[in-house]
Order: sequence, then structure tokens, then C-alpha cells
Amino acid sequence: MKRCPECRRDYYDDTLFYCLDDGNELLGGPRSADTTVRSSSNEPATAILSEPPVSAGGQLDEAKTRAFIHTTQAKAEPRESLGGLSERQSLTAHRAAKPRTRKNILAAVVGLAALILIGGFIGYKYFAPAKQIESIAVMPFVNESGDADTEYLSDGITESLINNLSQLSELSVKGRSSVFRYKGRDIEPQQVAADLKVQAVLNGRLSQRGDSVTISLDLVDGVTGNQLWGEQYTRKAVDLAALQSEIARDVSQKLRNRLTGAEQNRVVKNQTQNTEAYQLYLHGRYNWNKRTPQGTKKAVEYFQQAIAKDPTYAMAYVGLAESYLLSGDLSADERYTMLKAAALKALELDPTLGEPHAVLAAYLINYQFDPAGGEKEIRRAIELSPNYATAYHWRGESLVNYGRFDEGLAAYKKALELDPLSLAIGTDYGIALFYARQYDQSIDYLKKLIEMEPSYVRTHHYLARVYLVTGRFEEALDEFEKGSVLEGGNPDEIAQGKQAVADALKLSGTKGLLNKILEFMEKDVKAGKPVDASQIALFYSLVGDRDEAFKWLDKAVQERSGAIYTLKVSPEWDNIRDDPRFTALLRQVRLAGQ
Repeated sequence: MKRCPECRRDYYDDTLFYCLDDGNELLGGPRSADTTVRSSSNEPATAILSEPPVSAGGQLDEAKTRAFIHTTQAKAEPRESLGGLSERQSLTAHRAAKPRTRKNILAAVVGLAALILIGGFIGYKYFAPAKQIESIAVMPFVNESGDADTEYLSDGITESLINNLSQLSELSVKGRSSVFRYKGRDIEPQQVAADLKVQAVLNGRLSQRGDSVTISLDLVDGVTGNQLWGEQYTRKAVDLAALQSEIARDVSQKLRNRLTGAEQNRVVKNQTQNTEAYQLYLHGRYNWNKRTPQGTKKAVEYFQQAIAKDPTYAMAYVGLAESYLLSGDLSADERYTMLKAAALKALELDPTLGEPHAVLAAYLINYQFDPAGGEKEIRRAIELSPNYATAYHWRGESLVNYGRFDEGLAAYKKALELDPLSLAIGTDYGIALFYARQYDQSIDYLKKLIEMEPSYVRTHHYLARVYLVTGRFEEALDEFEKGSVLEGGNPDEIAQGKQAVADALKLSGTKGLLNKILEFMEKDVKAGKPVDASQIALFYSLVGDRDEAFKWLDKAVQERSGAIYTLKVSPEWDNIRDDPRFTALLRQVRLAGQ
């Protein structure tokens, strides 16, 4: 047996002279009773991925190679004859015992070179560490408790594990949005691996009985479907927060051959020791991910309760900040002031988190109109959390809004690489193509998203906007109708409104259609219903009423309405773009020079 003096790894292949991990010269060491090749550490062995069979053409024949090794070993001097000397000592003694003729020396040099060459190749090919897993999908844990009220637990632990593993910069971890598209579906791991382009899939099952929680894990090879590793954990519910860190540690060690100390610390970081706070946080995430006004409101409440249980819980502050970002029942001043405070508190408690920087980027760009500061924050978020798809998503959005289309679309593609089935990222990428004047590509992409998930509201509304600008009015009305019904509108009332607009189109053309839509919007304003000022401004601009358009645009700036951030690039504003008031507006929101 030989051992690396640096990493302490043991080797039982006598043809190897240098460590395959760090290149240090191997030293002789005592043979342990267990002759299995293994690392001297207590870490679990890295999972071994299947390799495709080597083709015959030009490649070393494995059977012949192994036969050659066997023959060479049979001819070699028995190990026992070394008399207890180390390998280096025995070679020296052997050379000293023989006459050193030129022929003998030459033969010895040639033989030794051949032995090193063959032994090194064979050792690398057959005894090198297993190929590490570089990409994984963590599937939604199945809730086997039979209680829908514990769904937050299985979903939350899944998301926590995704976030923990995402701290490994060399590991691609598919985002939550993509893997949760498979929730509740009976699908083979190989299909998931092919869809998401990953090497391995991690399945989990969770059950809770009284105060006991059991989690079963199953790591599967994405090519063969073979199990690479499995484990079951049973703990008391009060130990749930610690269990999540334990699982993250074990899974990460199975995926990677060796983790640095810094990587281990990031992966197993336990944000709270308070189980009540952890469960409240999971409740908050469960509701936040619904992306509904009611879900967001409940999420705020749960995150606040988690903070009350543990005021040092940084991720609870992150959740609170992200909830304020989506909150529609607060004014812009209230929303952005509170999200900024929560994000800064999260960073005060844990400066290594990337998520708060992404929230601060949104604050600086959307509220302060500070694109340079926002760019700095989003870059920092990516640096700290390289697998955080949302950071790339928001960076792509801001770059496109500044007219930097090549950079922005590239950032979107990176976000989709990390979270390929995310409808939020996908729809925004589709409308970004529209802003870049790639109309056909935008329509094709948004239609594919609708085929994949017909019930996602925003895709229908975005496609309707592209149809409207490109003059495909009837198709635009169809998409507006579908989106409005999905939003919860009364189908009969929506159908009547659609028909009225369609009749106006037939009677008065495009201007009649736009005026009829404005008529409906003005009724909502008079009825005191919530309206988006930028949308009213848009339709006034389309009918050519510039004064009304700019009046509503000024209101949109005060309210930080969404469409103001696309003023520079959206084709919808082209017919008022030559107005000096438009240039002044771009300067006001800091888009003119970007």
C-alpha cells in the first residue's frame, strides 16, 4: 500500500508512483486489514456515474489490458520478498545487488519508463476517482403524510436543499421553477434528466407521524436510472432545522469528490436553530411561491412571525424583502422602503447571501432610477450565488430595458439554463425579444410557452401585446380574453367586452378598437377600480392623444408602474418618441444615457 503524504489517500496499485489528486509522490505505508481502495477520510464515497462503452476504434482493449496487467504482475517479484522495506528502499537495494553494465542500465531505464507509462495510464483509466456529478435536479419531495397541511414542509425542504446545493460554484443545480413543474407527475428520472439536461436526479419522500419526521432520499443516474446512493433520516420534528443541514452535507459529499472547507460551510449553513422559526419560514416560502396577492400577503405574515421567533434569521428577512417586492396592496414608497430595510438587515446578519443584493438591485433600478448602482448589486448577487437564476433573470431584464439587447438576451439565456422550465423567466425572455424588434421570434417563443402551460396568465397578455403592435388585432383580442378569464374575470362580461371591441374594429378600424379599449379603462377609473397608469398612457399614445398620454405617464412615474421601465425600448411608444417630453421623461427615469 502507498499513501499520499498531502491528502492521506491510500493506493493499492503498485504501478502508481504519484497521487492522482494532487500529484505528490506516494510513500510506502502499512496495509490495512481492509484491502478495498478508499480514501483515508470518513467522508462518503463520491457517487459513480455511468460511462458510455469505449469504442473499439483506436482505443485500448480493456480485456487485453487487464490480461497484460495480470501477466506483468505474475512475472514481478512477490511483494513478500521486499523484506518489509518501503517500495523506494527495495528498488534501491535491488539495483545495488546487480552488476551495473551499460546494457543493464539501459534496459532498466526503458523498462521503468514503460512501467510508469503503462501503469500511469492504467491507473488513471481504471483507478482514478469517479467522475464527479456536475449537474443535478432536486425533485419536489413527495408528501407521504396523507395531510395536505404538511405540504409546505415537503416543498420547503426541497427548496432549502436546492438553495444549499446551489452554493457549489462547480455544480449546476436546476432552479425551483423547473423541477416543480414535475410535482405530482409520475415520470422516469431519465426523462427528467433528458428534459433538464442533468447528469443525476435526486428524489425525496417525506412523512410525519406525530413528532417524528422521516425523509428518504434516492440519488439516480440520469442515463441508466440506476440508484447511485440512498439514505433514510428519522428525526424529531424539533430537530428539523439541523436535519436540513445534515442532508445538504451528505448529498453534497456524494456529488463532489472533495469539498473545500469554505464550500462545506456554505452548503451546510444552518440559518436558524429555532425549529418554529424554520417551519414558519417554510410556510412563508410556500405561500410566496404561489405568486398571488393573497399568497404574498400570507407570506409577509409568516416571515414576520419567523423573525419574531428568531431575530437573527437572515433568510426570513430575505423572504420578507422579496414579498414586499411583489406586494400590490402597498404604495411604491411603502413597498420599496420596507424591502430595502429587510434586505439590508439580511446582509447585516449574513454578508455571504446573494439574494439580498438582487433585491437591492431592484430597489435601486425601479425606485431610485439608479441603473449603475443596480448593476453593481446584481453582479454581486451573481458572484455570491452563481446558481441563482433570478439574479440572471433580473439582470437580463434591466439590460434589455437599457437597450443592451445582446448582453440582456445572453443573461436571460443563462437564467433559462439554470431554470429552463421557469414560466416567469420564459415569458420575460419572450417579451424581451419583442423589445429587441424580433417580432416573429417573440411570437413563436410565447406560443410554445402557451403550449407547455396554457394556464399561465402573463404569457397570454404578452402575446396579445405583440399581436396588437404588429396589427394582428383579432388574435390580440383572443389572447386578451384568455388571459382575463384566467385572471378570474367574469367570462360573460369579458366575452361581451371583446365583442364590443371587435365591432368597433370593423366599424372604425384600428382607431375605433383603441378608443373602445380606452372607454373600458376610463369606466374602471371612474368606478374607483385599481388601474395601471402606464397602460392608460399607452393607449392614449396609440390613439395619438399625446397630452393625455404624458399626463398618465407622469402619474405612472410617481407610482413606479411597470411599463415606465420599458420606455426606451418598447415599440408601443414609437409614435410619441419624437416628442421632447418623451426625451425628458427618459432622462427623469435615468434611461436616456444607458
